[in-house]
Amino acid sequence: MDMLSSGQEAKGKRERNRLRNRAAILKAARLCFQEKGYENTTIRDLIQQTHLASGTFYNYFRSKQDIFAALLTDFLGGLNENLTHSRRSADTAEDFIHQSYLAVYSATASDPLVYELAHRNDRALKEFFGSGILELIMMSLEDDVRDAIDHNILPNVDQEYLCAAFFGVAYETGLMVARRVYQHPDRASLEVARAAQLSTALFKGGLPGLAALP
Repeated sequence: MDMLSSGQEAKGKRERNRLRNRAAILKAARLCFQEKGYENTTIRDLIQQTHLASGTFYNYFRSKQDIFAALLTDFLGGLNENLTHSRRSADTAEDFIHQSYLAVYSATASDPLVYELAHRNDRALKEFFGSGILELIMMSLEDDVRDAIDHNILPNVDQEYLCAAFFGVAYETGLMVARRVYQHPDRASLEVARAAQLSTALFKGGLPGLAALP
């Protein structure tokens, strides 16, 4: 084996270890936050749960808030990809709206802990609102709404207000889905379907009025 191959192999091994350690920390955080709550969990609890050395742990995260941000970033990043795909494949207003909300609530139901953490840790969430991932989601929503308007799927109204309305309903209803699924995991599919149907009906019923606006 030449030096170049050996170096690449060592680099690949370090990257795998890095990803494995990061995943172990986030998994430990989920368990501890669920068992003890975010506020009552300490960094010491997390280190003990991962069985990593303190120095190794701090190479990845410096605080609970950093871990909270990482959990939420991973959640929102995956959600944004699903949302974009769902919206871009819609050919009617109802489909655009329903698929968007279905993607949000399905993601929430599959990972209610992250959404609950966001709700319970308001200060961290407000700070996080200024970061790139949420800006990316809003920009993606605006692009998809603009595209839907151009293709006459949605009425030509103020796009910023429309996106804010979409986001507001998804956020608040998503918190309710998270809360219910967190308490009754066996009802996840039912809660997702009910929330998506209600949100779609709410917006679909208002679209004729939007189209009549000057």
